[in-house]
Amino acid sequence: MSSIEQNIFTSAGKAVNELNLIDDNTITHILHALAKETENSISYILSENKKDTERMSSTDPKFDRLLLTEERLLDIAEDIRNVADLPSPVGKKILEKTLSNGLKIFKITVPFGVIGIIYEARPNVSFDVFSLCLKSGNVCILKGGSDAYFSNTAIVTIIKKVLFHEGVSPNICNLLPNDRSSTMQLLNASNYVDLIIPRGSKELINFVRENSKIPVIETGAGVCHTYFHKDGDLKMGANIIFNAKTRKVSVCNSLDCLLIDKERIQDLPDLCKKLEEKKVILYADELAYNQLVDFYPSELLQKSTLTNYGVEFLDYKMAIKTVNSINEAIEHIAEHGSKHSEAIISENKTCIKIFEKLVDAACIYVNTSTAFTDGSQFGMGAEIGISTQKMHARGPMALDELCSYKWIVKGNGQIRS
Repeated sequence: MSSIEQNIFTSAGKAVNELNLIDDNTITHILHALAKETENSISYILSENKKDTERMSSTDPKFDRLLLTEERLLDIAEDIRNVADLPSPVGKKILEKTLSNGLKIFKITVPFGVIGIIYEARPNVSFDVFSLCLKSGNVCILKGGSDAYFSNTAIVTIIKKVLFHEGVSPNICNLLPNDRSSTMQLLNASNYVDLIIPRGSKELINFVRENSKIPVIETGAGVCHTYFHKDGDLKMGANIIFNAKTRKVSVCNSLDCLLIDKERIQDLPDLCKKLEEKKVILYADELAYNQLVDFYPSELLQKSTLTNYGVEFLDYKMAIKTVNSINEAIEHIAEHGSKHSEAIISENKTCIKIFEKLVDAACIYVNTSTAFTDGSQFGMGAEIGISTQKMHARGPMALDELCSYKWIVKGNGQIRS
């Protein structure tokens, strides 16, 4: 381990105890100060972000995630204030009871300690992670992608400036050097780091899971389906599909595959018509292709292969699969989904209930868009990621999910026989 990373890990560990002694009112004040400083530093942040965006093609689907604007920074500042004003998740009594021997037992929420976040070209994550970690009493170690190096460096510089000005340790927030070796050192820092949260592509998450010696909460990768059931409302379905696919293609909650009931295949052109506006490329199975060929632009329509299913496109692309029943739709999702967000469009209450019970995903949507899988949209203030696993946390993760718990046992001299 190099001296730079060693110093960061050691300093982060020491900062945990200092952070645990800071009261919530002070934390709230610090976050409001950060929001103000972010607004005051818009020109600086944008100039550094420009250095990153100039190195990426504007046609790259990741470009929009990398890009910061004045409007986006003002929204980020408002999100920081929203997190600041949320109740602290620390110190909540989950359980309280008195045993027959007089011992009083309390189960209370506590921070994890030091959380390592590994993420790709999304500089807004630096603000989100710090805000949520600080509010939940956690020290954070950030390992951002090289595409956002200048943006992340600027953001962490601002965060450390605010921490120093408020008289608390700047080591509460740390940014690792911009190289691959730092990632491996973070994944092996089991003596210093309590939890790793990766945010990004399936490849990144798999790499972290396979190489980490520290507990991992998997987040990010989303292969999202919407099933248009035979009893689905056509107008509603078209609007939902368009929104879920095109609102923001570079995020994990965007639609990747439309499943359509064979009995409604004649409605497929109307369901897909608005997608032409955004030049969405469709990979359709034979039945769907034959239904679309006379209605959808030929340059945007292709016959699907097996390789088009189970893909997180993060682009203006969508697969289409015709199914014979709700059971076949559920089987397709089970085989090709990533347990992120899945939707059904139907007016049949019985089939909706079956879908809700049998589809294995963090978020199930009924007659609405998967684009709502977002901590802010769920009223959490912000999110640190979307967990696609079942241990500890599932779905949008925010303050409550960044806490573990401990047992406090109080007595007056009891001893065990």
